[in-house]
Amino acid sequence: MNIYSKLPRPFFTLAPLDDVTDVVFRRIIADCSPPDLFFTEFVNVDGLQSPGRDKLLHKLRLSSSDKPIIAQIWGKEPSNYYKTAKEIASMGFAGIDINMGCPDKAVVRNGCCIALINNRPLARDVIAATKAGAGKNLPISVKTRLGFDEVDFSWHEFLLEQSLDCLTIHGRTKKQMSLVPADWAAIGHVSQLRNKISPETVLIGNGDVANLKQGKELASRYHLDGIMIGRGVFGDPYVFSQHSNWQTETSLNKIGLFTKHIQLFIDTWQNDERNFAALKKFAKIYINNFEGAKELRERLMHANSPQELLTLLS
Repeated sequence: MNIYSKLPRPFFTLAPLDDVTDVVFRRIIADCSPPDLFFTEFVNVDGLQSPGRDKLLHKLRLSSSDKPIIAQIWGKEPSNYYKTAKEIASMGFAGIDINMGCPDKAVVRNGCCIALINNRPLARDVIAATKAGAGKNLPISVKTRLGFDEVDFSWHEFLLEQSLDCLTIHGRTKKQMSLVPADWAAIGHVSQLRNKISPETVLIGNGDVANLKQGKELASRYHLDGIMIGRGVFGDPYVFSQHSNWQTETSLNKIGLFTKHIQLFIDTWQNDERNFAALKKFAKIYINNFEGAKELRERLMHANSPQELLTLLS
């Protein structure tokens, strides 16, 4: 029995966000109000199977508080997907997700992620290699978008024909990036395709979900098994709670939570394992909606170390 069959309906997941959903931030979210399922940041399989491996392994670090968790991977070479999946299968993850949705220009130029929509033989080989490496007991899923330059349901039909355990649809095309509202009606059409082609595939919708109530309504309207929340967590670290009071939380408590985050960062990442600059981007989550927040954020952006951040917050 794989993890997707054990989750409630609808279930909620934290989206894989590069330089955001590391083991430290997942710990913070787990302490605030955990989702039903976590995803890691996405990690490159070609890099993992290269001399630069040690610089990427931190992306797969786990803690006891962020389970169940899916490892998200991306890359180009099927053989490296196979090797990486084989390793992940022994690391305590609940599944493997293949990133076929990232619209980053450099990634797309290299023929990876959403670029695979235009190279379906390679996409098929990547999925097959990942399945072979993972073995029979670890579910394999894909996260993708609605299309490249325009909505392309033939892409979703193709993916559903690969007998995936789960498919996540972000409601925008590559061209749209995050510049337009997510198209949930199109996600709903993919749900109809799922019912015809691969009814056993779990379907997750993603895009512009700000809270559980909205997510439940979307899941019900478009017949989805799960809802993934990404940028919504930047507006509320308690986004997976039924009753969040984050918008009216005191400045003292908001600063306290950021202080906790920074201290966890210091305790977790030694010897420059993690770029300190990534930590400062979290200021917009915690330091907002109170008098003096804007000025404090500006000072935090000029800090040169985690210790300096703590000094400014104190």
